[in-house]
Amino acid sequence: MPDKLGHILAVDDNEDILFALKLLLKPHVESLTILNDPEDIPAAMEGKDFDVVLLDMNFTQDASSGQEGFFWLEKILGIDPQAVVIFITAYGDAEKAVKAIKTGATDFILKPWQNEKILATLSSAVKLRHSKLEAGQLKSKQQAMSEVIDQAFQDFVGDSPEMREVFATIRKVAKTDANVMILGENGTGKELVARALYRNSKRNNEVFVSVDMGSITETLFESELFGHVKGAFTDAQKDKPGRFEIASGGTLFLDEIGNLSLPLQAKLLTTLERRQVTRVGSNKAIDFDVRLICATNNDIHQMVENETFRQDLLYRINTVEIHIPPLRERAGDISMLASHFLEDFTKKYKKKISKISSGAMKKLSLYSWPGNVRELQHAVERAVIMCESNMLDAEDFFLNPKKKQDDMSLDTYNLDDIEKKIILKVLKQNQGNITIAARELGLTRTSLYRRMEKYDL
Repeated sequence: MPDKLGHILAVDDNEDILFALKLLLKPHVESLTILNDPEDIPAAMEGKDFDVVLLDMNFTQDASSGQEGFFWLEKILGIDPQAVVIFITAYGDAEKAVKAIKTGATDFILKPWQNEKILATLSSAVKLRHSKLEAGQLKSKQQAMSEVIDQAFQDFVGDSPEMREVFATIRKVAKTDANVMILGENGTGKELVARALYRNSKRNNEVFVSVDMGSITETLFESELFGHVKGAFTDAQKDKPGRFEIASGGTLFLDEIGNLSLPLQAKLLTTLERRQVTRVGSNKAIDFDVRLICATNNDIHQMVENETFRQDLLYRINTVEIHIPPLRERAGDISMLASHFLEDFTKKYKKKISKISSGAMKKLSLYSWPGNVRELQHAVERAVIMCESNMLDAEDFFLNPKKKQDDMSLDTYNLDDIEKKIILKVLKQNQGNITIAARELGLTRTSLYRRMEKYDL
């Protein structure tokens, strides 16, 4: 037979039966584990995944009733609900074997067996095992995809030079499997970038799994990301795949990765290096294949300098960096974004509001938007809900006033002069290093270059 028949576990207290199985099966299977004591079954299954279990129906303690076989069938299915168990039984026990199938066994083999028949039975059983595993994985992935579909999602909106640069980078990177690090303040749309990368990738027919690393506690980290087996801890009522398993074949988005503690960073790095996970409560390594996208609102490079984020982990996850500019740096997009949100929320709340007045647009354009696009979205939503006319006006928008600075001492109030002095100061502090200066100013390198050209610096 050209194809190996997987990993087989054979359990029988008759040494002659085990020897005969070994001679027959060794050339045809990937591995064969033989046990003459059924008490060793739990330990064997804890250390390895078996495609098929060949189980004797009667052991020495009870040579005829088959009750031991039923007992161990139940134990095996308790350890692995997807297990495929084939009973080995004498001809006279065939009626009991049929009963066993109704209890959860897959098939039975009569002693003495025909070699071709046992190989054919094993081949069918291995295919069944693979189908069961694929069905379980598909169910988990479908649940994850349903969660993604059910989430509110707003497409990217923007035509500023800064956003055109972001779009260009997405187009270049999306078709690859390169790991991507997305940097930006809260509310800038980091998850939208991740989803855009996913939708334009070669994995767009597979699952997209998003994990908020900031919301996962230290104690739940391994269970959530790597999964757990039944009984691994008090609330582990059944086997549960982790996010890496569920996302395998697709895209895994780890949001707010900068919030991970150093010990958890070490565990994540080991997992990414080995490309394997081990569920909590198990010692079986499971391979995974994901396209990894990470995001943070922290200054991740400064964290590396401060030794609060591992440099080797950063190298692993940021093959390409995408910096999302804050809304104050793309003020030209405010009008377009506000109109986009107006259209969305008038539909949602069934309001007949046709436009935003010029006075309201001016008010929105002059505001600094510390909460970025998310704050603008909420401001428009609130305005739509409260508005009683067919147009949003300035008084419909309630924006947080700017904080007053008590120690402001400026020799000019010209905004260009102030910006030029600040850029010069930061460049001097960083010995002309454009990358670090741009980071401290909250700008992209391109934006900083543009301002340096403007002020002839």
